[in-house]
Amino acid sequence: MPGKTSLTITFKRISRNKGALIGMIIVIVFVAVAILAPLIAPKDPYKQDLLSSLEAPSFRHLFGTDIFGRDVLSRVIYGARTSLSISLAAVLFAILLGVVVGTLAGYFGGVIDEVLMRFLDILMAFPDILLAIAIVAALGPGKANLIIAIAIYSFPQFARVMRASVLTIKTNEYIEAARAIGESHLSIMIRYIVPNALAPIIVQATLRMATAILTISGLSFLGLGVKPPEAEWGTDLAMARVYLEIAPHLGIFPGLALFLTVMGFNLFGDGLNDALNPRLKDR
Repeated sequence: MPGKTSLTITFKRISRNKGALIGMIIVIVFVAVAILAPLIAPKDPYKQDLLSSLEAPSFRHLFGTDIFGRDVLSRVIYGARTSLSISLAAVLFAILLGVVVGTLAGYFGGVIDEVLMRFLDILMAFPDILLAIAIVAALGPGKANLIIAIAIYSFPQFARVMRASVLTIKTNEYIEAARAIGESHLSIMIRYIVPNALAPIIVQATLRMATAILTISGLSFLGLGVKPPEAEWGTDLAMARVYLEIAPHLGIFPGLALFLTVMGFNLFGDGLNDALNPRLKDR
């Protein structure tokens, strides 16, 4: 519509979708919490106070304390920073790999396409969590290896989405015009194809953030991810399972934060998919 940017139209569509709007608000809140963690956390999440061990929620400790007397609310807040930073790095790495592989496969086709797609088929034959466990077990626990593991099992999805977009875009007349005036393959891919294929990648990235956060917490719960004493929801849930009968708050609050974050990204991703769908008309 005249006078409206695509960003304005996208936001308008999201605002009309209650689920997407709720998801966007949840995501914004948790991102803000992660960024402002040092300012809003009421206590030092790593400071131990054994005299306050396993205290129930109170005005002094709104979410209670853990076995070491550490403030659970502060650990949940810092856990958001840990989970979101690792998942964001992993998804960005996966996007980079996926965009490169998908663009090459879709643009050149032929043998290159066949070889790259069969390689992706092999990776996608393994369940995500099992492939992540295998990679982390081979490389060892740690943030860097966690990022690599998540990126490796995530990039095939981005590559397939990118390839599908490239196959459609490369048949457009402006691509033929660029070839006719002598632009190189690299220039055509960078200037024309990749920018026009990013909308589905953005949607996929939002949904993969939810999967990445779950994987980080799952691997940390199993002792293959973030190591104690660093604040992370999966690590805190692993410790909480021992004390659930006498201190259920240890599992409730990290679990609730994990649930809300994953739900938020999924709702927001679904809304973005509808908002960026070119077949939908703005009404």
